[in-house]
Amino acid sequence: MNSNYTAVIKRDANWWIGWIEEVPGVNCQESRREKLLPSLRETLTEALDLNRADALEAVGNEFEELTIAV
Repeated sequence: MNSNYTAVIKRDANWWIGWIEEVPGVNCQESRREKLLPSLRETLTEALDLNRADALEAVGNEFEELTIAV
């Protein structure tokens, strides 16, 4: 599945900081702008994988997965 997310970035003194709007807690800081988007992408991927694993563990057996579009 290929999804799009919104990165909000800004310079703060000597750092570039960024957040993913749609996923609370996904934020990064880097010394260079070029490093920030790859860092956000990696952190977002890890957060989604962790959230998915937590959801599947919580649901137990005999469940149904559905795709929801918004």
